[in-house]
Amino acid sequence: MSTFVPGTAAQPTSEVEVTVSCRSLRGKDLLSKSDPLCVAYIQPFGQNRWVEIYRSEVINNNHDPDFAKKLQLPYRFEEQQNLKFGIYDVDSDSSDLRDHDYLGAATCSLGQIISNGKVKLPLLKHESSTHSERGFIILMAEELAALKDEAVIQFSGHKLDKKDFFGKSDPFLVISKSQESGDYSIVHKTEVIKCTLNPKWAKFTIPVRTLCNGDYDRNLKISCYDWNASGNHSFIGEFFATLKELSRPGVANSFPCINEEKKKRKGDAYSNSGTIKVDFVEIRKIHSFMDYIKGGVQLHCSIAIDFTGSNGDPSTPESLHYVSNVPNSYELAIRSVGNIIQDYDSDKQFPVLGFGARLPPDGRVSHEFFVNMHPENPYCFGVEGVLGAYHNCIRQVQLYGPTNFAPVINHVAKFASVYKDGSNYFILLILTDGVITDMPQTVQAIVSASFLPMSIIIVGIGNADFSAMETLDADTVALQSGKQRAARDIVQFVPFNKFTSSGDPQTARLRLAREVLAEIPTQFLGFMKSHSISPPPLTNKGEVLLPPDPEALMLQ
Repeated sequence: MSTFVPGTAAQPTSEVEVTVSCRSLRGKDLLSKSDPLCVAYIQPFGQNRWVEIYRSEVINNNHDPDFAKKLQLPYRFEEQQNLKFGIYDVDSDSSDLRDHDYLGAATCSLGQIISNGKVKLPLLKHESSTHSERGFIILMAEELAALKDEAVIQFSGHKLDKKDFFGKSDPFLVISKSQESGDYSIVHKTEVIKCTLNPKWAKFTIPVRTLCNGDYDRNLKISCYDWNASGNHSFIGEFFATLKELSRPGVANSFPCINEEKKKRKGDAYSNSGTIKVDFVEIRKIHSFMDYIKGGVQLHCSIAIDFTGSNGDPSTPESLHYVSNVPNSYELAIRSVGNIIQDYDSDKQFPVLGFGARLPPDGRVSHEFFVNMHPENPYCFGVEGVLGAYHNCIRQVQLYGPTNFAPVINHVAKFASVYKDGSNYFILLILTDGVITDMPQTVQAIVSASFLPMSIIIVGIGNADFSAMETLDADTVALQSGKQRAARDIVQFVPFNKFTSSGDPQTARLRLAREVLAEIPTQFLGFMKSHSISPPPLTNKGEVLLPPDPEALMLQ
């Protein structure tokens, strides 16, 4: 039967994993080597712009880095998927690339990497350059299996070689998988354990398809090194094994750590450079976002609207809250995101909060009031109910200020704290035009909420400076309040104006909804996994029309 359906988007041909390495990078630091970071961008189909899709880990003091973090993306045979890779020397904890030294970039298509299996590209100062002495980037691609299991593994070392003259070794492990080309690509590095010849590394979790692409008989190379601050780590030894061998039940898995160079020098006098033992291996099934939804987990979306004076007088067309026959940005954002989220909310009842306004009858300022102006019940039915309450509220309140987020975040967190069993998950959509005035309190509220079944979406309306929102987004640097760090990233920030440039309101709404909701499944699964919550068993409810899988929507 034909799978051609007019007016729909085709699913990607497959999902691929790209391994990134660099060689002969140019140094930027006077007294040490560079600390390289790779940033990858994709050019959306039919658009002349670059969108960031990947950041590697930072590797200190290394001009020949092999990045363990992989770039995973859908491969569409029918499209030319242009990619750009930028290399930076990281100088601080800032997530802003302008704060770091640019080392060079390379561009190619995903098809080029796949057709060649492995490509080596010169790093150029800019795209129009023809000559480079900035080093090279090496890219390898492999199609990923659909398998979603993960492996939990723990290693320990015993009687490892002493590599430091004045002390014991500082050992760490590098796990690599074999490729069809015969090369090995790094998939994981353990932490460094200082001053010991008998280390016990922490348990780590890795997707089975990343570790061996679902092939339990694929060869893995486990290499042991002595860490050095210079970046020139001393090789102790290595062994080869498959995941099947590592996970043999009831067997004390101990492997001799062999240094071939040392073995050649010492001959029969050499036995090994210590042993590496597998202390723990467990293969766990990974559940998808839709597994939980099918099992009956309820999503609840609250909406918080900014009614501060910086939006402008709502009686004038210049105001962001001006209501007319043409939807304003607040209305477009409510409709765009609400139409998708309401599919996952069984009762379609949305609590809608306002902040930053003076309320009738006495003009008191409130940072947490019900937009439907009901004294006790904040719920509005469906997206149309939300818009109706918003229109009515605009006529009754006086826009004021300041812009405080913490009260509405804490309001939703109070409800989320009651449902830590995973039966319910809460999403807070904040629509705002301005700079936050209670940043310390907001950070504290988000850090506290990161331990709860909760996500926060912030949509920036208008042309204000939203740099503080990028800090809250925390995609690269985890939020911290005092000594407490966020348990996970729960904030997604999107500037609305980024999507209005297309000129087509329908296209703008679709693109906004897709980007706003992109991180929800990952954040949702992060909470469930960290609390060891499995999906509820499927119940026989008869025929139920489920909403679309957002993970699939993100690939379209």
